[in-house]
Amino acid sequence: MSRSFPLEHIRNIAIIAHIDAGKTTVTERILYYTGRTYKIGEVDEGTAVMDWMDEEKRRGITITAAATTCYWQDHRIDIIDTPGHVDFTAEVERSLRVLDGGVVVFDAVAGVEAQSETVWRQADRYNVSRICFINKMDRIGANFDRTVSMIEERLRAKPLLVQLPLGSEASFEGIIDLVENKAWRFVGAPDSPPVEVAIPEDEKAKCAQARQTLIEKLAESDDQILALYLEGSTITPEDLKGALRRVTLAVKGVPVLCGSAQRNKGVRPLLNAIIGYLPSPADMPPVRAIDTRVGGEVTRPPKDDAPFSALAFKVVSDPFVGRLVYFRVYSGTVKVGAQVLNSTRGKRERIGRLLRMHANHREEAEKVGAGAIVATLGLKDTFTGDTLCHYSQPVLLEPIRFPEPVLAVAVEPKTRADQDKLGKALQRLTEEDPTFRVTYDQEAGQTIISGMGELHLEFLVSRMVSEFGVEAKVSKPRVAYKETITVPVEVEGKFIRQSGGRGQYGHVLIRIEPMERGGGFQFVDRIKGAAIPKQYILAAEVGVKEAMETGVVAGYPVVDIKATLYDGSYHEVDSSDIAFKMAGSMALKDGVVKAKPVLLEPIMKMEIVAPEPFLGDIMGDLNSRRGHVESIGAHDGMSVIRALVPLAETFGYATNLRSLTQGRAAYSLEFHSYEEMPAELADQVSGKAAVR
Repeated sequence: MSRSFPLEHIRNIAIIAHIDAGKTTVTERILYYTGRTYKIGEVDEGTAVMDWMDEEKRRGITITAAATTCYWQDHRIDIIDTPGHVDFTAEVERSLRVLDGGVVVFDAVAGVEAQSETVWRQADRYNVSRICFINKMDRIGANFDRTVSMIEERLRAKPLLVQLPLGSEASFEGIIDLVENKAWRFVGAPDSPPVEVAIPEDEKAKCAQARQTLIEKLAESDDQILALYLEGSTITPEDLKGALRRVTLAVKGVPVLCGSAQRNKGVRPLLNAIIGYLPSPADMPPVRAIDTRVGGEVTRPPKDDAPFSALAFKVVSDPFVGRLVYFRVYSGTVKVGAQVLNSTRGKRERIGRLLRMHANHREEAEKVGAGAIVATLGLKDTFTGDTLCHYSQPVLLEPIRFPEPVLAVAVEPKTRADQDKLGKALQRLTEEDPTFRVTYDQEAGQTIISGMGELHLEFLVSRMVSEFGVEAKVSKPRVAYKETITVPVEVEGKFIRQSGGRGQYGHVLIRIEPMERGGGFQFVDRIKGAAIPKQYILAAEVGVKEAMETGVVAGYPVVDIKATLYDGSYHEVDSSDIAFKMAGSMALKDGVVKAKPVLLEPIMKMEIVAPEPFLGDIMGDLNSRRGHVESIGAHDGMSVIRALVPLAETFGYATNLRSLTQGRAAYSLEFHSYEEMPAELADQVSGKAAVR
């Protein structure tokens, strides 16, 4: 396959950060300077290309990860602009899973914020190479040195300063390039090239020290620089660039740049750093996969002549072209009309049109190769996390793992005409969003939708109205509690029915034990001899799982248990799958009741930034909400409180916090863990569930 761009000249990157750090503004400037757009889009004016959805324009925030492609210095850069709000963290998760590098944007005033830590940990999990861009250097209170210290302390990273700011706050006018030992001023219109100026006399000593520190930090992680350093040889800018690239690719350090995207300062050097320091698909190790024919591990190198393998990471219902599936090609090539295998579901699919996306605009492609990120039409049975591969060499790539939803509301159509439309809308939204769940409460006769937070669910309900024309009534938020056990028990499940004809007989003995928090579910077969045939063991496991889903104490799912089937009996004639499924279900329900069950509730990590005089009122309010304060810090005369608070106690907190602090405080939330609920509150929840 002839390539328009060599694999080494491709960069697949994400722009990630806390909400309001300036991700979309940075992306809009990148698109402008690379010639992808002819006019700079502004978030505040609702003209940002990447925030194309009506909800994003109305709220002024990014909600869905939008993909685009641009070109710089004979390189192709595929960019995904990700949301910064914790409710949409799944968009970051799936983007980082398929990308090679990331630009992490920080607000120079706020520094490292709550969601900055979350996205950094996500990037760590996928071993994504990063560069940091400290944005908003022109704002009052901007502090470059403090932000760098926070990157080092809170993110446990090794910042490698390749730039220093030239001025700060209102006097910020450019950058000092420590690699080239040059200073650049950004003046005039956005299209005006930066002007090289002399490094100010009062900055020379600081620059020399910073450059020396950069060399020493690189020497700690790079043998070539270490050798030059020990020999006392002159270290050239090319030596530093090579070392910065090697260290960044090895995820042993992060180059740090600065600027003000809003004022068009520092974006061109950022583009040069993306090309210079972040990896191409060719720099990535071969992707690991499971050969589904033999069950062993195999690798797929990032080459066009390797067998085709790709991972679907996003499904979108496009109002104009239909169901779009985004996928990343890890190896091989694929063309329009090709037959591929969805090895996750064991189904063959036909590739329809291949599209390169620019937010909500599309460009056709006939054939794509390794490293490509594209969307396609025609995949009816492919969902987020599925593997696509050549049908003659089936492999299974590691799927994408998403956090569990923590908040639920009941939704019902306003009219009978909305009933059918509601079902279709919910199905489409579930296909698109892996953190959105739909269940039906038989007892209450309600459809329950679950998501990552109030904003997440509010956004999805808005989409039901605007995109699918469904008018729906939504109840108050409901917390997604879980049930678990605290002591091990051994129980018997026996299902026997006799009638005139063939009866039913299923008998199991199961040991149920608690697992550590977050351990999930484990089923162990310890049957000796032929006490129970294999097919009935599987049926018993299905029965246990189904009973866990519907809950025992209060109707919430049972989690973190291990069930060991160690004995039982069967009847040659009367035993059946249904009988053993019922026996497994009965054993689980009986066992949970006997094993001192408890309710688990979602605990959120909360960060509050407020003026110091209001600290006492906020602390008192947190105590009343069963909050546990982890730390209290200070920043620019503001108190920074980090606490763990049960999700059930956070509803309406924004209004309450504003009234406590005269509207001067802000807070952010992210999911932390599930913890045991106090017994008296658990009884109240169980009682309400029983009434429902």
